[in-house]
Amino acid sequence: MPLTKHLRVGIIDSNPALKSRNHLTKNGIPDSRVSTVTPATISFFKDIGAWEHVQQQRHAFFGKMQVWDYTGLGYTRYNARDVGKEYLGCVVENKVLCNSLLLRLQEELDDIESVVYPTRLVSLTFPSKSRQAGMNPASSGQLSVGHATEELHRSNLVKLDLSDGRSLYSKLVIGADGSKSNVRQIAGIKTTGWNYPQSAIICTVEHAVENDCAWQRFLPSGPIALLPVGNNFSNIVWTMSPEESLRHKSMSPEEFVKSVNHALDFGYGPHPSSSALDHYMEQLFSGIGNTAASTKECFEVPPKATGVVSERMAFPLSLMHSHDYVSKRLALVGDAAHTVHPLAGQGVNLGFGDAAALAKVIAEGVSVGSDVGDLTLLQRYEKDRKAANVAMTAVLDGFQKLYSVDFGPLNVVRAAAFHGAQYISPLKRNIISYAMGDMKLPIFS
Repeated sequence: MPLTKHLRVGIIDSNPALKSRNHLTKNGIPDSRVSTVTPATISFFKDIGAWEHVQQQRHAFFGKMQVWDYTGLGYTRYNARDVGKEYLGCVVENKVLCNSLLLRLQEELDDIESVVYPTRLVSLTFPSKSRQAGMNPASSGQLSVGHATEELHRSNLVKLDLSDGRSLYSKLVIGADGSKSNVRQIAGIKTTGWNYPQSAIICTVEHAVENDCAWQRFLPSGPIALLPVGNNFSNIVWTMSPEESLRHKSMSPEEFVKSVNHALDFGYGPHPSSSALDHYMEQLFSGIGNTAASTKECFEVPPKATGVVSERMAFPLSLMHSHDYVSKRLALVGDAAHTVHPLAGQGVNLGFGDAAALAKVIAEGVSVGSDVGDLTLLQRYEKDRKAANVAMTAVLDGFQKLYSVDFGPLNVVRAAAFHGAQYISPLKRNIISYAMGDMKLPIFS
């Protein structure tokens, strides 16, 4: 941002991938770790000049989505045309997102090595505390290297001791170090959350034809998603019990592919089919606003997987939310502040939303001469993002609980929800807008 270009920023990260800053080839097998980025996140990447690098690497836009469950009682389809857009989202490998940001940083800086510290944080000392904590919170903002900091009044800065023996002094530390954030723990920020009795398997599968739709089916053990990643490849995100995840991870490739196709097709229950209720719902709500383009779209069977072409990875699922996002000279972003269930692929988008909001608040502070580590300034970021993140967390947790119980009356309620989302066009548009990054809650309006 023009207002913040003068700030000195340091990235403390020992990940060796930070040394690789070349465009990744579009050929080869897609990595199993991907993110579904929303139009709001794409706009953020465009604003900071990183999206053009994503476009030169592998990515896959999708304009359609189909969601259904194993009972066969209902389904809903979404189309970008429902809200006058070209696409609903884009599936991008995580390594492509990171690489694109690094390439953009390289364009902006003559010497990127002066910004990236390939080391680890050992301790932090905050100006308001006389004691030093081992493995204390840290991050970045306006940093200055040890020998040039006399005039920066060290007593009012955060001291960051690194594993390579260097020390940095910062006006603002940003903890972007994941769900097990050392920064958060050392700052003593409490969290609320729980572990789900589920794990997720992720991998890349191949098809005989190209996939251009995002598919999600709710099964008794959890949802399975099939996401296009370009060419004839798709990404699988399959939620199941930890025991089942271990079993699926150890299956032969042939057995696993058979299990995937069983889960996405007739397995567990029949395909949804049109009924008199569908016709009644369509007639009942046809007069409420303009009919969405996808309302008349029939249920489709997802493309069959013909092979699994990547490592199968399994990881436990949990929900976590920090009581506070900020304290004096400290801010948390992304998974360091909140983790959500992956059933809608929103975790990474919430994190980029945090980054965009914090950057905006810092720029506003600079414009009026405020200290970028001032608590009052940082609390504006917290107020903005906590409301949005808590709402999304509640929505996703509610879905997880709603679809984790196989009970007759509840199945009927779920079917009614599918029918409502399919045939009530204003509700459908509201749901799509919310999922695309518009933070209005998906309610009928």
